[in-house]
Amino acid sequence: MESKPFAVAIMGPTASGKTAAALEVAQHIPAEIISVDSALVYRDMTIGTAKPTPDERRMVPHHLIDLVDPSESYSVSRFREDVFRLVIEISQRGKLPLLVGGTMMYFKGLLAGLDDLPGADPAIRARIDEDAAREGWPALHQKLALLDPDTAARLKPNDSQRIQRALEIIEITGKPLSELHTGRKNTELPFVLLPVALEPSNRSMLHERIATRFDHMLENDRLIDEVRALRNREDLHLGLPSMRCVGYRQTWQYLDGEFDRKALREKGIAATRQLAKRQLTWLRAMPERRVVDCLSPDAAQEIITLVKKALAEHTGTKEK
Repeated sequence: MESKPFAVAIMGPTASGKTAAALEVAQHIPAEIISVDSALVYRDMTIGTAKPTPDERRMVPHHLIDLVDPSESYSVSRFREDVFRLVIEISQRGKLPLLVGGTMMYFKGLLAGLDDLPGADPAIRARIDEDAAREGWPALHQKLALLDPDTAARLKPNDSQRIQRALEIIEITGKPLSELHTGRKNTELPFVLLPVALEPSNRSMLHERIATRFDHMLENDRLIDEVRALRNREDLHLGLPSMRCVGYRQTWQYLDGEFDRKALREKGIAATRQLAKRQLTWLRAMPERRVVDCLSPDAAQEIITLVKKALAEHTGTKEK
C-alpha cells in the first residue's frame, strides 16, 4: 500500500516568527507553504495581516493567500478541502507541504473534523446584522442565552461573529448549535502531519514583538490608509469577518472618531496580545505538538532537524 503524504504544520501565536521559520526550512528542504491564516485569504488586506512580501512569495510558492474579496467569506470546510487537495498536489511535485499560520479554528477543523452544520445564509446574516446595529451584540447575546444557553455561556457578549453564526443556525435548523455539536465527521487526515509549535519561553518578550510589529504597521499611516480605502467601499462594514480581523476593527473605529491615535495603538496592541493568549491556550491543549522556543536564535534550525528526522522515519530512509 502506498504510504500517505507527509506534511508539517508550523503553528504559533502572532509575531512568533512562523513565516520566517517556514522560509528558512524551505531553503533546506524543497517545500511549498500553505497559509493557515483566516486574514491572509482576503485581497487588499496586506499591511494589517503582515502578508508575506512579493519577494518571499517568489522565493517559496505560497497557497491560500488573496483568495477572496473582503466582502466575501471563506469557511473552515472550504479551507479543509483546499488543504487536502494542496497537500496531495505539492507532494506529487516532490516537495514538502508546510502548513503555516496561527488560525487555530482552521487547525481545529483540520485535525478534529467538522460538525455537519448548514452553510451560511446571507439574508439571515444581514437581518441579524441589522438587529445588532439597532440593539447591540450584548442584546443578541442575551437572546441567544434564551435559545441556546450552552453556546451563549462560552461566548463573550461582543463576540459578534460567533453569536451571529449561532443565531443563524437556530433560524435555519430550528435546533441550538450545542445540540448539533454532537459528533465530528471526516476526522481522519489523508496525510501524515508533524505538528510543530513556536511558543515563547518569555511571554513579555513576545508582547514586545507584538508592539514593535503594530508600530511598524502604523508607520507613515500605512495601516490607516489601507483601512481607509476599505472603509470607503460601500459594500464593507464592521459586521463582516474580514473587518473583524485584529487591527482592522480598531483602525476602522479610529477612523469613525471613536478614539484618538494613541488609543488606536493601545487598543490594537491589546487586541493582538489577547489573540496571542488564545492561540497559546489552544496550542497547550495539544499534547502531540513538538514545541520550539520562538525566541531562540536557533528556532528555524531546530525545526529543520525535527522535520528531517520525521521525514526519514516516514520514508524509512536514513537521515541526511
